[in-house]
Amino acid sequence: MSSCSTIQGGIIAAGHGSRLRADGYHVSKPMVPVAGRPLIDLTLDRFRTAGIRRLTIIINDTSDDCRQWLRDHAGDFDLDLIVRATPSSYASFQTVVSRLVGAPAVITTIDAVMPVNDFYTFVKSATDFAKNAIALGLTDHVDDENPLWATLDVADGRIRQLGGSHGTHVTAGLYWLPAQRPAAPTTGFARLRDYLGWLVAEHQPVCGIVLPCVFDIDRARDIAAAEAAGFGRERGNWAAHERG
Repeated sequence: MSSCSTIQGGIIAAGHGSRLRADGYHVSKPMVPVAGRPLIDLTLDRFRTAGIRRLTIIINDTSDDCRQWLRDHAGDFDLDLIVRATPSSYASFQTVVSRLVGAPAVITTIDAVMPVNDFYTFVKSATDFAKNAIALGLTDHVDDENPLWATLDVADGRIRQLGGSHGTHVTAGLYWLPAQRPAAPTTGFARLRDYLGWLVAEHQPVCGIVLPCVFDIDRARDIAAAEAAGFGRERGNWAAHERG
């Protein structure tokens, strides 16, 4: 495995969390609490566990609460903070990727909640793929209103199809990029999922790493489900939960 000290990290946290606001949360999405801890806190813990301290984070220009929190709590990271409103998830992703050059990178969305050990397993497993391979975190825990379905070939770990109305797993908001980034069309994409689907359709080496349980935090009920599973209770020590 490559040294984690050479791996860069990225967090996409530029969404406005409109569905959480509709459910009564009045903080920025990175500051929405799960078991009393902000999503950004849980996310940083995962990078700490993996030994990744070089981070690029993108938040939107209404997330002053998150910016202040990072100033007070992220001093142990080499932090590159981008404060910018972007038109799409793809634009946010590409903005982060453009700052992560010269080394492999693992990027996560702020609303993907998983145990720290599963995050570490993802990073370790990704380094075992071919040097030009992209890896996506996958799970069979489906709780998203509009999941991105993936069909995984278990024989070689490649994702054969991405998108559509069914598949073997759904994506989990976790992405591994090799040091040599794949090229993208100059036209761009409306959504990150469109870009990922294009990579698979173009037969780029896109692999899948299955994680036992990932919660996508979009609504109050998602927070309640994650808390009921024991997520977020203790720093760096996730409670055990039933898996199937």
